[in-house]
Formats: sequence, C-alpha cells, structure tokens
Amino acid sequence: MAVAMEGIAMLASRKTLFCFVSVVSFVSIQSGACTSKPQTGSRVRLAVGGQNQLVYLPTTLAQELGFYKEEGLDVELQDHAGGAKALQSLVGGSSDVVSGFYDHTIQMAAEGREFVAFVTMLRFPGLVLVTSPQGASAVTKIEDLKGRVAGVTAAGSSSQMLLTYMLQRRGVAIDEVSITPVGSAATAIAAIEHGKVDAAMVADPAFTLIATRNPGVRVLADLRTAVGVKEAFGADTYPSSVLYSKSEWIRANRDTTSKLAHAILRTLRWMHSHTPQEIADRTPKTFRGEDDALYVNAVKNSMPMFSPDGAMDAKGAEAVRMLLAGSMEKVKATSIDLSKTYTNEFIRGR
Repeated sequence: MAVAMEGIAMLASRKTLFCFVSVVSFVSIQSGACTSKPQTGSRVRLAVGGQNQLVYLPTTLAQELGFYKEEGLDVELQDHAGGAKALQSLVGGSSDVVSGFYDHTIQMAAEGREFVAFVTMLRFPGLVLVTSPQGASAVTKIEDLKGRVAGVTAAGSSSQMLLTYMLQRRGVAIDEVSITPVGSAATAIAAIEHGKVDAAMVADPAFTLIATRNPGVRVLADLRTAVGVKEAFGADTYPSSVLYSKSEWIRANRDTTSKLAHAILRTLRWMHSHTPQEIADRTPKTFRGEDDALYVNAVKNSMPMFSPDGAMDAKGAEAVRMLLAGSMEKVKATSIDLSKTYTNEFIRGR
C-alpha cells in the first residue's frame, strides 16, 4: 500500500512538473509572439504620403534596388493620397512606419503623442507653388492669392501647412484664400491645367510636366533648393521627408528600425553617386510617366533636395517648429522638446 501511494505521489509530481513546464512554455511562446515577432519577423508596413512624388523617391528606390531585402526586411509599401492620410494609417494601426514629412512628428508632440523621425531623406521640402496657365497673368506673387483658390495635396497635409505659412508671412489671412485638396500627380496636373485652381503646391515630376506643357505658368515659390527655401521661409534648411513611427514601436523594434534607416541611407548614397538617367532607369515606369526624358529632367532639378547623409539637423528641426508655430496655434501654445521628435542614432556609424 505504501509503495502504491509512493507511486501515485511520484506520478502526481511528474504531472505537476509537466503542467508547470507546459504553462511556462506556453507563456514564453505567447510572450514571444507579442514582443519578439516584430523584431524577428522583419515585415514592415510602410505608408507613403504619395509614392509617385519625387519627395518620397528613396522609399521606392530602396525597394527597387533590393536594399530592404538585403537588410533582411520584408517591406510592404502602402501608397496614400498625401502625408496626412499616411499619418492616419499609422495612428489607426494599419501601418508601422510612415514615409512622410517631419513636421507631423512635431504636430503629434503638440497633442501629447510621441512620434519619432529616424532617418531624413530631404533637407528641403521639394514642393513648388505654381500658378495655373489661366491664373499666371493675375497671380504674380503669393499675396495675389488673396480671394482666389489654391490647391494642396490633401487637407491637413504638409503642403497645406507650408502654404498657410507662406500666406501668413505675407499678410494674407488663411480664411482669405480658398484652399482645396487636388491630390498629386495626374489629379493635381488636371486641376492646374484646367484652371480649377489659381495655383497649387505640387512636387516633381508633376511640376516639370506642367511647366513643360504650359511654359506660361508662373512659379511663386520653389522649395527644391536652398535659395528657394531661404526666399520662402527665411531659413537655410527645412528638413521634410523622413521615416517616422510611434516611439513605442521603435523601442520594441530597434533592430528593424536600424535596418530601415540603413536601407534608406544606402539609397541616398546610391542616388548621389549615380546620374539622373540611372536613377530614372531604376524607378518604376508607372511613376515615370510616358515621357522618360521629362522624368530625367525632373530628377536632375530635384537632386539638391536629397540629403547626403540621412541626418536630421538641429537647426533645421527648429526651423520647422518655428514655421509650424507661426501657422498652427496648437504648436505655438505647446512647449515641445524637439529632441524627442527625431533621432540620428540609427544612422550613426553607418
């Protein structure tokens, strides 16, 4: 009887041990699924604020050149109609990272949310404020937009914020101009060429196409160069296109973040060491349009805006904050620690 009881006790002990190990294993597996999957799975949903615009070209080229894969990443590029839409996808959880303008991280900071830019693609905004052919004679300067219609990519987009600042800097109240979303590429081109707007904020290659087909249009502001940025904003630099994400995602996926930053940095270096023709040749035909020569010219004219090193300049970040404070009350009224809106740690030593 004693032997039998001893056997039962040993069996119970083994059963308890088995259950304990099973529970620990299950918890470990579940924990790994929650915390390790983003790190080791390497899949990233990357929302782009208008993939056919040159301001976001490095995001696409990194895919075309195979740099994401070489870094061990499986990147899904999601095309959106403007940076505001891309930001919404990140806030809503349908994307992990955004290829958009840096100013969105500052806007989120003003709302108490921590979004962080971790690699900078553009040192200038890359947008051009251009008139329609029909409005060129009447609208000769930004102030002339008072009482007229101006187009931006999307409501709440960086293009709208930049336009708002340029208007206010010249004494034009925002409610004195009718601002309407016209999208990018084909829809923006149609709105300008058909006179649906008196002027609009567009990026290349759309601008080069418009100017080529309509030589009479007038450029009110060219934000692709240092000179243009200085004239429009009074600043020497204005960092714009970046990769950014929620701070908690970056903390949980540091290795993936580093690989993304490295892929973009490699792309920027590749672009600066190749000709506009070579860059165009590696760009998807759907983005180049029908006129390859025109696209090559657009790339050539836009090269000054691309960052050579992927780094965020502190003075540039402050210029963005100051511009936002001049056109957005929530930024003006909030004390923002800019060091929490960007980091260069993932491109250091690269």
